[in-house]
Amino acid sequence: MDAELDLARDRYIRNRPESAAAFDLAVHYMPGGNTRTVLFHSPFPLRIVSGAGCRVTDADGLEYVNLLGEYTAGLFGHNHPVIRKAIDDALDRGLNLSGHNPDEIKLAELVCARFPSLEKVRFTNSGTEANLLAISAACYLTKRKKVMVFDGGYHGGLLYFKDGGMPINAPFEYVLAQFNNLSSSAELIQKHAADLACILVEPMQGASGCIPGSIEFLKLLRGASHDIGAILIFDEVMTSRLSNRGAQGLFNVIPDMTTLGKYIGGGMTFGAFGGSETIMQIFDPRRADAIPHAGTFNNNTLTMAAGVAALGEVLTDELLNQLNSRGDRLRIELNKIAREHETCIQFTGLGSLLAMHTTSSPIHSTADLKDCDDRIMELVFLDLLEQGYYIARRGFIALMLSIGDAEMEGFKKAFTAVLKARGRLLI
Repeated sequence: MDAELDLARDRYIRNRPESAAAFDLAVHYMPGGNTRTVLFHSPFPLRIVSGAGCRVTDADGLEYVNLLGEYTAGLFGHNHPVIRKAIDDALDRGLNLSGHNPDEIKLAELVCARFPSLEKVRFTNSGTEANLLAISAACYLTKRKKVMVFDGGYHGGLLYFKDGGMPINAPFEYVLAQFNNLSSSAELIQKHAADLACILVEPMQGASGCIPGSIEFLKLLRGASHDIGAILIFDEVMTSRLSNRGAQGLFNVIPDMTTLGKYIGGGMTFGAFGGSETIMQIFDPRRADAIPHAGTFNNNTLTMAAGVAALGEVLTDELLNQLNSRGDRLRIELNKIAREHETCIQFTGLGSLLAMHTTSSPIHSTADLKDCDDRIMELVFLDLLEQGYYIARRGFIALMLSIGDAEMEGFKKAFTAVLKARGRLLI
């Protein structure tokens, strides 16, 4: 395995001298040549210079079908004409207008109409900000300090709980539970009932490998949080695209608050948090006791215009349903191919979001991934790049609307070719 991986890395280096040169320059100005950790991979990351439709081109002129989809933010492809026109029109009206603009009302209306838990919404610049503000609001409203999160959860750059958490996580008082474990979660909720401000959970863990929460698990969190007076927050930054009402509508489990991000800004920087009128009124500046919520670019003209076009004109229920059905079919077919070649590989996920794992055992939480061989993941990743298909180094896939049947068939053939070529290494 190590020898084959060395050869694959050498091939990658040999075929991408311009990406290598760009990396050598980048390390002079950024730590590790990087300002976004998830994009880094060895020997050095791809340097993408352009994108059109569902394809991207790197600095060496190599073209790839983009199955990564900007980690779900690229739902609409690289240059959707309706969204591009909305951005151009916004540019013509002027940047940084120093006040409220009409598009923020339209986007707020579209977002609130889509997700059952949202009566009122506030915009931010990222999902990270949205989650930090939702947690802070919950702590303020309940006058409690503890925040339940789940091992493997990712809620932004300062709220990452893989392997128990990051040293620079935001300094809340966390209660760490195991995802999809009903009995231990119920125990912890009761143990900390008097101090628990909120429960923050992804209906499907995204960064840890598209691991869906069971309906029973999510219903337990819904009922238990209500019983102890804690606020249930669904992080739907990724999962909001799984149906026209988000994962909360798909599972029919409605939280008290929802956080959003990614594609809703039409591909521009975006985040949002919201909930009931009762919760969100604390941010009403007409109140003498209002909590201030600042952010120069919360209602920036480009994101507001792109978001209105994306949700109001492009993303019909029919298109979204088709995309998620396509993703479900792809996951089933890839798993069939993996089984037929007797590999250790399997894909998990829901709808248009899926992830590859190097274990054939059932996966319910990150605890089930501890014996995965990351060398296999890297080898498949590098092999797929040579076939012209770009997925995340960690195996994550987020389908875009611009991906068609031809690209799906091509990817399945490329995946099959990789399994045939590697054979014994993937058992």
